[in-house]
Amino acid sequence: MSHEYDADAAIERLYLDHWDQLVRLSVLLVRDTGQAEEITQDAYVELHRRWARLDDHDRALAYLRQTVVNRSRSALRHRGVVQRHLARQHVVDVAPPADEPVLADSRRQQVLDALQRLPRRQREVLVLRYYLELSEAEIAETLGISRGAVKSHASRGSAALRPLLGDNDLKGGDR
Repeated sequence: MSHEYDADAAIERLYLDHWDQLVRLSVLLVRDTGQAEEITQDAYVELHRRWARLDDHDRALAYLRQTVVNRSRSALRHRGVVQRHLARQHVVDVAPPADEPVLADSRRQQVLDALQRLPRRQREVLVLRYYLELSEAEIAETLGISRGAVKSHASRGSAALRPLLGDNDLKGGDR
């Protein structure tokens, strides 16, 4: 029973320390606060379920980040399927994202819209770097790619954002 208690205590600590950051990560990817909270909660439940099988409990936060990113990707894929299905049925009344009031600030909206126009990997790298302030090593670990790939995606993503955002940069304009 002490192992279960250890898992509970460790996950509770991770929850208290990182819940907001992980929800924010998912919101930036799926642009829906309610869905992001569900994704994040599911990631914590999955971590608890797999706790005994983790090789290194010190990597639990990295596991959570990776799970949130992967589940956010899945949610976006599912949303795309639903939207294509609705479009085929000529249903055009799709509800706006639940976080629309929060994103009312036009600059923030402009940055989020521009991020959505980037390829998935570039968007993920930039969100992890500028919104969660992760290091290249942490981003590489979260996404399962090399540090060189992180640098490359960040560079290409930043270059692609410049014409979309005008003279303002991602880091300075939306913090």
